[in-house]
Amino acid sequence: MTTTKTTRAPRTGPRKAPRRVPRWPAVVPFFAFMALCFGVPAGTMAYNAFTVIDPDGGASEYSLHNVTTSLSGQYATGLAGSVKLSLLTAVLATVLGAVIAQAVVNARNSALRKAVVSASGVFANFSGAPLAFAFIATLGTTGTVTRLLELQRAGFSLYTFTGLVLAYLYFMVPLMVVTVLPALDGLRGQWREAASSCGATRGQFWRHVGLPVLMPSLLGGAVLMFGTAFASHATAAVMTGSSVPLITIQIANSLSGNVLVGQENLALAMSLNMVVIALLVIAVQIPLRRRSERWLG
Repeated sequence: MTTTKTTRAPRTGPRKAPRRVPRWPAVVPFFAFMALCFGVPAGTMAYNAFTVIDPDGGASEYSLHNVTTSLSGQYATGLAGSVKLSLLTAVLATVLGAVIAQAVVNARNSALRKAVVSASGVFANFSGAPLAFAFIATLGTTGTVTRLLELQRAGFSLYTFTGLVLAYLYFMVPLMVVTVLPALDGLRGQWREAASSCGATRGQFWRHVGLPVLMPSLLGGAVLMFGTAFASHATAAVMTGSSVPLITIQIANSLSGNVLVGQENLALAMSLNMVVIALLVIAVQIPLRRRSERWLG
């Protein structure tokens, strides 16, 4: 008995393209979260910042009074003080953090690296009121180190701008170490070998190769340090109170009514100024991070 096989004729029609599944529904929860947790508060803050309430009748009207007031007088001094403190601590933290991170990379000791990274992670998160109380107990008027080294005779006072710089560097330098370590690891050994084979010294390598490659990472870290210091509040509030003019302390005083009653919208206007500066910081950091990833990726 013979069987015959039947073959199907090949399909000559157009081949059906595979169905493409849209990917945008996957990010809907993220944008919903952003709109609810960030968009609504930011919109409310911007709306109230441009609203002036009559203290007698309670009527409200749109005006630039709050914004102009937040950029003049003592409030302008507080904003300038916060910017000055953030710039100084950002520069110092960037330099010190980069030097410490480079020393760890050159050590080539895994145990030392793990210890430094672990300690930096802990110290970078030790800020706020606990850090302020620790500094007061150590370097305050009756602090242990102050009495041991007799720092008051040298004119040192923790409750000044200099004291704030020291307290901010305590958690910003470790944060910079953690931030810049991956960039230093990205410097390839072949680059050093190539520079050495061409007769370049160590200083020439860093001047012509190392620093240009690391510059986007260092600048990005400096911008991150600036934003961290600019938004810090609890450490300065506990240590110095209102003796050092800072915008965050002025916002807290206006919200609590410690200066003038009914100045909540003025506090929101000062907060809006901080948001604008924070957005500028983010706008600078994003391209620097992308350029750094392109070089070191």
